[in-house]
Amino acid sequence: MTINQIINKFKENNPNEDTSLIELAFEFAQKAHNNQLRKSGEQYIQHCLHTAFVLAQMKTDLNTIIAGLLHDVPEDTKYTLEEIAKNFGEEVAMLVEGVTKLSKIKYRGIERYRESLRKMFLAMAHDLRVILIKFADRLHNLRTLDSLPPEKQIRIAKETMEIYAPVAGLLGIWRLKWQMEDICFKYLQPEEYKNLEYKYEVEKKIENNQYIQQIKNILGDGLKKEKMDFQITSRFKHLFSIYRKMQQKNYQFDEIYDVFALRVVVPTIADCYKVLGIIHSLWTPKANRFKDYIAVPKPNGYRSLQTTVFGIDGKTTEFQIRTKEMDEEAKYGIASHWNYKTKNNNKEKRKEQPRWIREILKIQHETEDTHDFIKQIKFDIFCDRIFVFSPKGDAFDLPEGATPIDFAYAVHSDIGNKATGVRINDKIAPLSQVLKNGDLVEIIIEKKRKTPSRDWLRFVKTGKARNRIKQTLKGTLLNNLKKYIPGM
Repeated sequence: MTINQIINKFKENNPNEDTSLIELAFEFAQKAHNNQLRKSGEQYIQHCLHTAFVLAQMKTDLNTIIAGLLHDVPEDTKYTLEEIAKNFGEEVAMLVEGVTKLSKIKYRGIERYRESLRKMFLAMAHDLRVILIKFADRLHNLRTLDSLPPEKQIRIAKETMEIYAPVAGLLGIWRLKWQMEDICFKYLQPEEYKNLEYKYEVEKKIENNQYIQQIKNILGDGLKKEKMDFQITSRFKHLFSIYRKMQQKNYQFDEIYDVFALRVVVPTIADCYKVLGIIHSLWTPKANRFKDYIAVPKPNGYRSLQTTVFGIDGKTTEFQIRTKEMDEEAKYGIASHWNYKTKNNNKEKRKEQPRWIREILKIQHETEDTHDFIKQIKFDIFCDRIFVFSPKGDAFDLPEGATPIDFAYAVHSDIGNKATGVRINDKIAPLSQVLKNGDLVEIIIEKKRKTPSRDWLRFVKTGKARNRIKQTLKGTLLNNLKKYIPGM
């Protein structure tokens, strides 16, 4: 890896930006790490270059690239954070310091694991770029695991699977998540990895590549007739996701059909819906396998139309339809989202945080116990989401397993406190009923009611609903006590 490769990659997305500071950071890092070697025997500076290159692929900003080059300087050399701040500014020094703190995160059992996750969540909330640098650093470390002793390979792989990969998924950085998981799978379950790799590469890919080309030709002809500007690509599922699906559903390898998907990238959102219509005119869509993540994006910002059809000879075939911007977001998640928002160097936009990041800070403020904090974060943010609608057509995203009471508190605390019943899809239902994706939910309220039911705590799922119920009940109890205990 060379510094010119990093600069060229960075300039692809920032053609007019001055890159002299990147070169200076490289020279500084090279001097700081002079004569240091990695366990693999290569010069240490190569790790810094590989880290920075991954960040350039993710289209991060100038200071993040510089911090990527310098991220190990304070911990592994005689040079200090103060010297980094003097030469490259306070923002770069802050990012490097954040990465240095996160480097102390290790998987050492469940209690330390919870505390590690908490630190990572809070680092994310402070400045997402710290996490992006740490991911790039971790990915290159995984790629060079061969040079480490077996026990260290296992520890780093476990740590990555337990901490880094899930957070990458939360951020929507799928390209890094998949790479990390596949490398870890290779070290944690080598036999299963080898068997699956052989079946996948030899049996499935050759067969499917021929099929994919046929589908591309048919769809391409249909899009050309409509004079559309488009690009059709294909992607195969990564090995670990196939293995996990086999385990979860007790499938044999031959029973896994959705090992690939075709992706259609077009210029505009209107084009996305036009492509969807063309696909459905060519092949019969599979019921309940259409998702509109453009109208209602996932919490991590993922946007795309997804549909599965019965293709040639009835073979199930998945399509993802999106714009170029959505495609970048799908690969690099929040990193790409950050880039699009800050192209004009708008500092206010740069500081803008996604909704779920604000939720993390709020939960941190409300929850002192680390175990409760992690439990709530994992359920409210990590888990799969559903989208339900109010009678006015407003969409609310909730975690799977959420109930009408969770929905009511998501709308407003007063709606939650005054809830007495619910209509789901125009039918009366119990307040404890688990909601499904796409449900139309209407909460029935009693205006005079001010206190929620304590029984709701048995079935509510979201931290917001649980906390609001407890706070209201506690406030009601204190007010009642004041009536009967003088001077309270």
